Amino acid sequence: MRIALNDQQTDCAEAITLHGLLEQQGLLKPGIALAVNDAIVPRSQWSEHVLQDGDSVLLFQVIAGG
Repeated sequence: MRIALNDQQTDCAEAITLHGLLEQQGLLKPGIALAVNDAIVPRSQWSEHVLQDGDSVLLFQVIAGG
């Protein structure tokens, strides 16, 4: 299966979750947020959200401001 991770084409296993993808890529860190196909996915759903072929995943660092 092929997805775009931060605009880079990435091959990954079928039926991988967001959590699994982040573990596989070594990106599972505090203070990050994810969007799949331009929709934010809450951290509480990362373990259940199964990626589909062709999905676009954007990972970004959450920055506190004030």
